Amino acid sequence: MAKTPDSRLGKAQPPDASEEELRSLLRARKAKRLRDARCEMLDTVDRLRFEGRKAELGEALRELGELERRLPDTDAPRRHYEESVAVLRDAGDTLKLAHSIRHLGDVHYDAGRVDLAEPCYHEALSIYRGNSDARPLDLANAIRSLAVLKADAGEIEDANRLWREAYHLYVEVNVLTGVTESAIRIALLARTQGDSEKAREWARRGSVAADASGDGERVRQIREIRASIDG
Repeated sequence: MAKTPDSRLGKAQPPDASEEELRSLLRARKAKRLRDARCEMLDTVDRLRFEGRKAELGEALRELGELERRLPDTDAPRRHYEESVAVLRDAGDTLKLAHSIRHLGDVHYDAGRVDLAEPCYHEALSIYRGNSDARPLDLANAIRSLAVLKADAGEIEDANRLWREAYHLYVEVNVLTGVTESAIRIALLARTQGDSEKAREWARRGSVAADASGDGERVRQIREIRASIDG
């Protein structure tokens, strides 16, 4: 018996999707996953609110805010973080409170509300510094946020001091992305102050950390920054 031809052989293949179409499709899929996760988290928040579980509610609201920040065109993250702060302040869980306050500061800063962001960072740092159970990484991340704000405001000395503290904390916990960023930020501040020797030394430290991380994109960025400093 003759073999039946495979109908797929003669079937016209669809044209290859363009790179932009593929990126658009991936973005749509990611957005759908985020929206699905958001719906699940909203259900969790409602349940915890009904059950009166304040500490868990405060954390869930913060996680909901983090999800909302990854979705476009919404002011919901600020509202969720503000409620998280209020709930956790009432619950008395200071470390979780500090975490939510820092994220609220980030939301304010990203929206250009620097006058509201800075007090958040200072309060979060005060809590972390005053609690022996605070994780060094949480402290480092809070310092980082304030350092970015200070540098952007032109307060170079404060920014430099904060970035150095963050650098040593990131080294302590072996978070190479934090080590790399801190070193490069210090290098760029040194260049701003006209200290080429210090700029090159800190850029070298950042380059070593980037190489150790194995992040090719970060390595490329560091090489460009080092070239601009050396140039």
